[in-house]
Amino acid sequence: MPLIILIVLFVALKLLAIGPVADMSWWWVVGLFALAFLWFEYIERMLGRDKRKAHEQLEKTRADRVKRTFK
Repeated sequence: MPLIILIVLFVALKLLAIGPVADMSWWWVVGLFALAFLWFEYIERMLGRDKRKAHEQLEKTRADRVKRTFK
């Protein structure tokens, strides 16, 4: 998520020509997009974070269902 916020910030600063980002090349912004793509498509899967998040969500749903059932 911090990477996405950084990308949005860089794009906004670049389009509005604010600060030192205005003088930077667009390749820095495109590089951040490429880094985000690599992270979400490959690195996160290799680390197992996508499965872990899905598992945590299923566990939370199951726990909520059990609480509702036994109340």
